[in-house]
Amino acid sequence: MQFQVRRLTLRNNTAVVFAYHTVGVKCLRALIEGGFEIPLVISHADSPSENIWFESVANLCQAHQIPVLLDPDLSDPKLQDQIAQIQPDYLFSFYFRQMIPTTILQLPKLAALNMHGSLLPKYRGRVPINWAVLHGEHETGATLHVMEVKPDAGDIVSQEVVRIGPDQTAYEVFNEVSQAAVIALEKVLPQLLQGQIPRSKNDLSQGSYFGGRKPQDGLIDWQASCHEVYNLYRAVAPPYPGAFTMLGEHQLVVAKARKILPNSLPSTQALGLGVFDGKIVGCCPDRGGLLIEELRQNESLVSVQDLQKLLTTFTKT
Repeated sequence: MQFQVRRLTLRNNTAVVFAYHTVGVKCLRALIEGGFEIPLVISHADSPSENIWFESVANLCQAHQIPVLLDPDLSDPKLQDQIAQIQPDYLFSFYFRQMIPTTILQLPKLAALNMHGSLLPKYRGRVPINWAVLHGEHETGATLHVMEVKPDAGDIVSQEVVRIGPDQTAYEVFNEVSQAAVIALEKVLPQLLQGQIPRSKNDLSQGSYFGGRKPQDGLIDWQASCHEVYNLYRAVAPPYPGAFTMLGEHQLVVAKARKILPNSLPSTQALGLGVFDGKIVGCCPDRGGLLIEELRQNESLVSVQDLQKLLTTFTKT
């Protein structure tokens, strides 16, 4: 499908945008409000198997009458020809979930730029916010960088720092990083519109690459320290799939919890999920762990009484 291209008089303001998720919505809106002409957006259709808790790029495009393609074949020469005919000054990628082929990255006149949810060169790769929280980092941020064949490896164009509180979940940090992404983008929009791209070296020796995470990666190891278990909870707390533990065939998800500091639980408290002082806890070898305020099984709340019944059944088998 071909679209009519409408040109403005402002120079260096035409962009093709690959975007998804809340960051995609916020950054696309920033481009529109900043004076960019967007003849085409490429996004994803929402998966029925995914918890869609984030904003819709397709809905924003509909509101602004911007043509949008959902999940096209990026290797299709017709799509590449369509982008080439637009003659974009820039290509932007905002939380797009596919690798964009080099043949497309080479099409913009000035640069292909991506927004990444970390302070590059740290936490290159997938789900960087979740990894940063899991590792107990005190800060992260958003980085706009030049796209190269290797992911997250191009020069840094703009960055904005976000502090990570000791009790913040990845979802809470994500909301702050989403706003930081807009700030990082808006800081350089005037220069980009003038065809100027500020660059600083992305020193890959100073960071690491991380892969994706799966729901099963949320399995709690009750032999770990209370700090490690609490960071896992924070990294995957809802709306992400959640940290979980198993009692036989029963999968119990920790939906809300607070940290219990080391040496707070008695030596008689069994490791793992249990009840202490009338409350649900998870105990680690350092006698710290989790004070679990919301425990769920198949989306249903598990009470102290429900858990005690499960524990009794489990210990008898």
